[in-house]
Amino acid sequence: MNTEAYELLMRGAFLPAMPLALNAKRQFDEVRQRRLIRYYLESGADGLAVGVHTTQFAIRDPRFHLFERVLSVCIDEMRLYSKASGRPVLAVAGVCGETPQAVSEAETAKRLGYDLALLSPGGLKHLSEDQMIERTRAVAQVMDVMGFYLQIAVGGRAFSFDYWQSVCAIPGVKAIKCAAFDRYRTLDVARAIAYADHEIALYTGNDDSIVTDLLTAYRFEDPSGTKTVRTRGGLLGHWCAWTHTAVALFRQIKALPPDAPVPSELLTVAAQVTDANGAFFDAHNAFGGCIAGMHEVLRRQGLLEGIWCLDPSETLGPGQMEEIDRVYRMYPKLNDDEFVRAFLEKENR
Repeated sequence: MNTEAYELLMRGAFLPAMPLALNAKRQFDEVRQRRLIRYYLESGADGLAVGVHTTQFAIRDPRFHLFERVLSVCIDEMRLYSKASGRPVLAVAGVCGETPQAVSEAETAKRLGYDLALLSPGGLKHLSEDQMIERTRAVAQVMDVMGFYLQIAVGGRAFSFDYWQSVCAIPGVKAIKCAAFDRYRTLDVARAIAYADHEIALYTGNDDSIVTDLLTAYRFEDPSGTKTVRTRGGLLGHWCAWTHTAVALFRQIKALPPDAPVPSELLTVAAQVTDANGAFFDAHNAFGGCIAGMHEVLRRQGLLEGIWCLDPSETLGPGQMEEIDRVYRMYPKLNDDEFVRAFLEKENR
């Protein structure tokens, strides 16, 4: 990574996971994709993650052949914004598959100008932990890596503490996104980072515990002393909607003095954000409608034309529409509808 990108990563970045804009024919909608990127960056996001779960893994399917095209369009729009604003933008590329595919995708992302590879463990339960570590090492030889603890419900697996300790020993691993949706496994990652021999940034991907993660100091004590790890930033699918208000909340939390008491109202907001995420991610239906749910919020705001996914079977779960209605009513301060209206008016001038 260049110095600006590295410093932004280590300081703690707000990174939405990029949705894929499609038209009614389920074809890539480049105009809306670029507008969506501008919305995130105008909202104050520090960068974007592209080619991740929220972007739909099917972009890699030979039938669609969209992986490089989508990454190319997104990095181009990010560069245009960065040049016009003078603000650095952190570009993260999702990388997945067994070692040859992961290395190939990392090579593509590096060639296009991405700063960091988010290395997904999804779909690789047949590989041993040692094989997964070697895979990480191979990708890290191409570009810097953000490790990824993916929740089991959407294709992840459980890893041992020794696995994370070995991952943290790889010099090219600069950050780890913990999206285990599990407190015990989140602690494993935090402890591995605490005792790593180089600086590694902890990022939350726990959409069920966003605010709590950002407020928590993990402190480990042993005879050698005390090690403290904080969640520096987030890379989250939840942040791809209601982004402007989420950025404001993130900045508020980051501005708190490290040892200051946590304001009780932030714990209340933490529960509200989790409730909203449950609706957006279709938690009651084992997260089956998580992508379509985020699309539905963006559709309501006018940022997407519809909720279509490349896979026609990916759609809202039973009762999910009503749940989204409910959290809209219950937590009006969390949405950024007013900001989006102003943004779209400016875009349409």
